Amino acid sequence: MKNTFSILMSGAALLLCLTPAAMAADCKVGLTMPSLNAPYFAAQVAAVEAAAKEKGCEITTADSQSDFSKQISDIEDMVAKGVQILIVNPRDQEALVATVDAASKAGVKVVVMDSTLNPKANVITQVRSSSDENGRLVGDWIAKKMKGTPIKMLLLSGNQGNPGGLERRMGVVKGIVEGQLVNEGAVNLQILGQGWGDWATDGGLKAAEDLLQAHPDANLIVGENDSMVLGAAQAVKAAGLKDILLTAAADGQREALEMIKDGTYGATGLNDPDLVGRTAFDIGYKAFKGELPADLPKLYLTPADVISKDNVDKYYNPKSVF
Repeated sequence: MKNTFSILMSGAALLLCLTPAAMAADCKVGLTMPSLNAPYFAAQVAAVEAAAKEKGCEITTADSQSDFSKQISDIEDMVAKGVQILIVNPRDQEALVATVDAASKAGVKVVVMDSTLNPKANVITQVRSSSDENGRLVGDWIAKKMKGTPIKMLLLSGNQGNPGGLERRMGVVKGIVEGQLVNEGAVNLQILGQGWGDWATDGGLKAAEDLLQAHPDANLIVGENDSMVLGAAQAVKAAGLKDILLTAAADGQREALEMIKDGTYGATGLNDPDLVGRTAFDIGYKAFKGELPADLPKLYLTPADVISKDNVDKYYNPKSVF
């Protein structure tokens, strides 16, 4: 009887020790990012890591440092170490396809997050905000805001060949053109120049400095994310220029929303890194558990919106990581 009691107590003690972290051996997650150079990416990492830990999963995160060959190597290393769930924010839409396909073939549940991967890739789904729709909504807002004024735009783009960036800027252009046609019956838009800011504040500052020097008559700056436009705001202030409307196709970064609140920044598109990151992990985890719905689309888009002074309080969180 004493031995039976001792065994039962030992078993109870063992169960008490099996916290989610201790039971995580069969739930290993890999997260690979194109860069951590922008606050948006850091916020995505925080969201995925938090979601994984809530489920008791062990997670490994890798920063490709804007090098797709390193990202390929990172993915291969994660697969070799036995990850069951892989969340990929790809640096390049083509270069990673073969590596991702190999991971899926090995039984890893692969979800693409935020940036685009060629649709032929064998993944569960791709999770991101609607770059085109966010851009279009921002463009429509610009057309209304600048009604009656010829638009002279400077464009700040992330990196060449990025399909998400292309969707964002063309969405804005489409929104402006359609908005001007509806509101004014004609299009009066000039894109004076394009600069490349690598999605970062410092990059946006440098690109904006060069563009403003070449085009001091610009009255609108559109960035493909908030971080670059925050850099452009510094350039505008340093140049002593006024009457330049600052806008971004996407993100909703805390500092940008603060400037929207005080009227020094026009609008941005809704691209919540926490929502995108948690959604990507949740889909990967359900696939791992065999609980995916049969009708899950190959492209999963989070809701779109334009954030301006009219609705900024709905989205502003002073404690946000991003």
